[in-house]
Amino acid sequence: MFHLKMHSLNKIDENIAKIAQLFPNCVTEAKDENGEITKKIDFDMLKQELSSALVEGREERYQFTWPDKKQAILTANAPINKTLRPCREESVNFDETENLYIEGDNLEVLKLLQETYLGKIKMIYIDPPYNTGNDFVYNDDFSQDADDYMSNSGQTDEEGNRLVTNTESNGRFHTDWLNMIYPRLKLAKDLLSDDGVIFISIGQDENANLVKICDEIFGKQNFISNICHKHRASVSNDRIISENHNHLLFYCKNIDVTYAKHNQIGEDPVLEGFNQKDEKGFYRLTPVDGPGGAKKGNPYYEFLGVTGYWRYSKETMEKKYKEGLIVKTENNLQQKYYLEQAKLSRRSVTTWWDSDFLTSSATSQLSKLMDGKYFDNPKSVNLLLRCLKMITHFDKDSLILDFFSGSATTAHAVMQLNAEDSGNRKYIMVQLPEVCDEKSEAFKAGYKNICEIGKERIRRAGQQILKACQNDKEKDGLFSEVSTGSASALDIGFRVLKCDTSNMEDVYYSPEHFDKQDLFKNNIKTDRTAEDLLFQVMLDLGIMLSSKIETKQIDGKTVYYVEGNYLVACFDENVTEETIAKIAKETPYYFVMKDSSMANDSVATNFEQIFTTFSSETIRKVL
Repeated sequence: MFHLKMHSLNKIDENIAKIAQLFPNCVTEAKDENGEITKKIDFDMLKQELSSALVEGREERYQFTWPDKKQAILTANAPINKTLRPCREESVNFDETENLYIEGDNLEVLKLLQETYLGKIKMIYIDPPYNTGNDFVYNDDFSQDADDYMSNSGQTDEEGNRLVTNTESNGRFHTDWLNMIYPRLKLAKDLLSDDGVIFISIGQDENANLVKICDEIFGKQNFISNICHKHRASVSNDRIISENHNHLLFYCKNIDVTYAKHNQIGEDPVLEGFNQKDEKGFYRLTPVDGPGGAKKGNPYYEFLGVTGYWRYSKETMEKKYKEGLIVKTENNLQQKYYLEQAKLSRRSVTTWWDSDFLTSSATSQLSKLMDGKYFDNPKSVNLLLRCLKMITHFDKDSLILDFFSGSATTAHAVMQLNAEDSGNRKYIMVQLPEVCDEKSEAFKAGYKNICEIGKERIRRAGQQILKACQNDKEKDGLFSEVSTGSASALDIGFRVLKCDTSNMEDVYYSPEHFDKQDLFKNNIKTDRTAEDLLFQVMLDLGIMLSSKIETKQIDGKTVYYVEGNYLVACFDENVTEETIAKIAKETPYYFVMKDSSMANDSVATNFEQIFTTFSSETIRKVL
């Protein structure tokens, strides 16, 4: 039984819980006045979360830290003037697809996605650099030189002399990696839905540090598992013990929400051995004896003439027996487990030792698809399929994000699974356009950067999957349905967006710093298109970048319609009152145009009155 509190609500504990929900990295452990370890607020860290400048201050506490950690937080929180520009010529089925391929530094891209995709991502998978010494390509702006690092990490005295020689032979080796991964994961967390999860592939080198970072960002209570999966079959002599596995860290956004759905998480059930049948359907027999006996607290009693430890109470056993579920066999008492029950069950374990997860197999399959070995150490499609099936089996409309896209294995797996179960999962791939070495086979084949490899892989994989669907239909004598059936509904396209500087000139953001005559100049960069402006507006208004976009001609002006008339925009010049009136009569939720697009002063004067007359609730914006 529980004791009554007999006191009012502890608001301090309640407030700490609220802060922990928003900023789990700001809750730490410290001793109270009685010497007991209790949860406390790390106010220095909280100040940093709420500040746009570096906050100094240090006190003794339990914490995981490194040089530049506060700067990493500042970097994650700092705004940027960037945008995503559409690239139709590199896209596939631009107007119909709901998939996105975004080129750019993932730190910047994650910032741009914050408003639009806040709480919308069901699953994130990333395969970041493992920090093995030759795979680190991200270099954010806050790196220190060696002397500054030695000072900040406490390895020099006040005069700047080294306290000990060679205390850290790798210098900033781990610090650079931590500074890279921390702000990206911090931004990624906010994109997850309440029932969302993240999988992170990592090797031995940074596994321990990554666990600490994820405990801090996602909250230790939201840790689910550190899965080990086999990634190589050969034995290497480069270490004392040959490493043939990788780690797959598995965290959720909210453990309470995830646990409430835990029976929906896992892999496909085993449906073999259901070879007996009664009026309720096919079944197989399973044990009802209590494994572990008294040690596991199983009840001990006699039932149907058999005495022993059972996994159910006697009352439950009697209920099951009356329902015809308990059967006495030569192998003790057993219960009926029906096929329909099994179909609804999910299962999962922490070791994935399937041979089809091997990097060598993934490399071979990708090389065959691409007609050449253009990418080193790709992840296995089968590994991603297993993750996707675990999380999205009951949510086939899920949105999947991979912001270290690499060869775009995740996109390949999403399309493959959609083909298998008629799903409508969508993906967002983000990849830095890392330049291919001029001596590499990829460069010789015409691929200038990794993004070009990833996009071509998606194109080829999509066609391969579509062809397989058509072949299956043809074998079933249903090829005539392919043109209008599920195969044609499969989304194998993607919109290419490229991270770039804002479409707006500096005068747009800080007019007070410019001469008055500059204020009358065009505040939009001359090399930007109307579609560039449309996508920046969509980002600003929090509209999905995969939204359906149509165009109409009204009085010779191009007018964009996003998701019907949710957003209507016109960026042409010399827009008249008559044109604006026609747009207003369509009652859009948002209407956006350039300030300079108004044909004359009369349009500017009557603009608000026109909308008040025909669509007063329309939210009007101008650039």
